[in-house]
Amino acid sequence: MSVLDQFNKQKYLNLETFRKNGEGMKTPVWFAQDGGIIYVQTVANSGKVKRIRNNGHVNITPCKMDGSPIGTWIPAAAREITDTEIFQRVNHLLDKKYGLMKKILARQAAKAGRQDTILEIKIIE
Repeated sequence: MSVLDQFNKQKYLNLETFRKNGEGMKTPVWFAQDGGIIYVQTVANSGKVKRIRNNGHVNITPCKMDGSPIGTWIPAAAREITDTEIFQRVNHLLDKKYGLMKKILARQAAKAGRQDTILEIKIIE
């Protein structure tokens, strides 16, 4: 059994990133799994992206919509991905997983001029 099995059939992931002073910041996010990699699509200039650019060490756990953990925290490494093929693949995976709600939110974000980026998260073994 893989440590990633706890994310199967889950809608939300709690992503803990770290400020420069070491303080952890937890954020529930939508995610897609592709093999042993977890992807998150988020606003490019968000705090979590800035923190990951500074320090790629993160912790993750499946969670409820409000961020309440429902699994075990796992240390992982995160980095921002700028590859357009991966961006399209992740966008497709998220569309399949979240359906109409994802499409509605994506349309609203596009109208607002929001720029998204992809975070790649790999378990530290």
